[in-house]
Amino acid sequence: MKMQIKSRPKLLIIVLFQNLLDEKPYYAKNPAPPLPGILLAALTPPEVEVEVLHEMVRPIDYNTDADFIAISFMDYLSPHAYEVASKFRAMGKVVIGGGKFASTLPDEVEPYFDSICVGEAHKVWAQMVNDLLTGKLKNKYDAGLAPDLDNIPAPRYDLVESNYFTPIVTEASRGCPHPCTYCQLNIKRAPYRTRPIQDVIRDLTNTKGLSWFKRKTAMILDNNLGGSLINAKNLLKEIAKLKFWAIGAQYSIECLRDDEYVELLAKANCRMSFLGMESLNEESLRDVEKKQNKVEEYKEFFYKLNKKGILTFAGFMFALDEDTPEYYETLPQKLEEVGVNVILPSISIPIYGTPLHKKMLDENRIGDKDISHYEGDHVLFRHKHLTEEQIYYYYEKVIKIFYSWRKILKRWWRFVSLQSFDGSVKEYLLKTVLGSIIYFKLSIFQRHHAQERVFDKRIVTKLDINTNHQTELKIKAA
Repeated sequence: MKMQIKSRPKLLIIVLFQNLLDEKPYYAKNPAPPLPGILLAALTPPEVEVEVLHEMVRPIDYNTDADFIAISFMDYLSPHAYEVASKFRAMGKVVIGGGKFASTLPDEVEPYFDSICVGEAHKVWAQMVNDLLTGKLKNKYDAGLAPDLDNIPAPRYDLVESNYFTPIVTEASRGCPHPCTYCQLNIKRAPYRTRPIQDVIRDLTNTKGLSWFKRKTAMILDNNLGGSLINAKNLLKEIAKLKFWAIGAQYSIECLRDDEYVELLAKANCRMSFLGMESLNEESLRDVEKKQNKVEEYKEFFYKLNKKGILTFAGFMFALDEDTPEYYETLPQKLEEVGVNVILPSISIPIYGTPLHKKMLDENRIGDKDISHYEGDHVLFRHKHLTEEQIYYYYEKVIKIFYSWRKILKRWWRFVSLQSFDGSVKEYLLKTVLGSIIYFKLSIFQRHHAQERVFDKRIVTKLDINTNHQTELKIKAA
């Protein structure tokens, strides 16, 4: 038997997802992949063979024949990233690290990798690969704070695992104009930037090799598509011409004050909008500088979207500083009254480096310094009005009520009943069926996540509420 000789060096790009504390792997039934891995693959020069592995849907293959490894990870996955890098380096692989956490804390991350990418990779990645191939790889490459977004290639959708229903993901902008104190984007604020519209449309039509039905849906993964409403409207007009069955988009909730924007979302066949609702407590919203949100507008906005057949999927934060027991006692009913379809619940996270984290450090209130807990499932700090036990109790109570089967079915019926009859019968049925599928997938996953990851795990995190000295977040390798 002849040995197979590789004609090109191989790069394995790994996008991490697992949390080291899990007793067994936890794989998400996520409809779409994250963007970093397949975008980095597109930036890689053709002299290198590329494979992309999303840990969200399959385990890491330590027996890979790849010569080089690139790892993208978020802050709470840093201990896991260090362990993965250590295993590969012990096998003689060259390992490169990158992502938001590596860009925020390069001095912390650098010792665990052969090289790290600081900032947005599209300006430095080709040079990194060239240096890697010629044996001149440096310890760190810095792309700067806010490089322009011109000439970014289309993501490599052909490398997306078949597990994903919607492989077509892209971005039309980066950043956000709002100063929310809990947001990672506000660790090092960069200006809001948009990509050329023709580049975004090229991405969405770069579907060679995809089956016909996987060409019919797409996700726009911006932090805030509506950061420039003029640009967003012009883009939506072009997307409407592509005749997708469904697209999903993320944007700030105040964009819905613009009726033309909503109409253009509908014409582009937007079927799901992710919105940062965060709270129904005005005082809590003001406290975290989310002043663009007005609670009294939620019901009108969600109704407006549902009329167009657009599902509302809203981020929702528990344990913001101004929340009280009285607020949580009425919260389940208020959530039903505002008419949100699905919520993504999270216990408030003082992400390292954010203004919120600095505030809590100054007030000596951070009690859990294990970075792997900073994922939204743990209580990390001493709250002004609630005990740790109360926070877990209300989180569980509200989510159990919101995601009871009776409430799920009731909200689904309200959603399909509200939709206006626009266009043909075929178009109406298609948006109803697709909206229903998206609704149930999101609802069932969020119900399952809360049951498996948060409920009955309250003893994992215990806060030292009696500490009287200033503490610093200690980030340790696993």
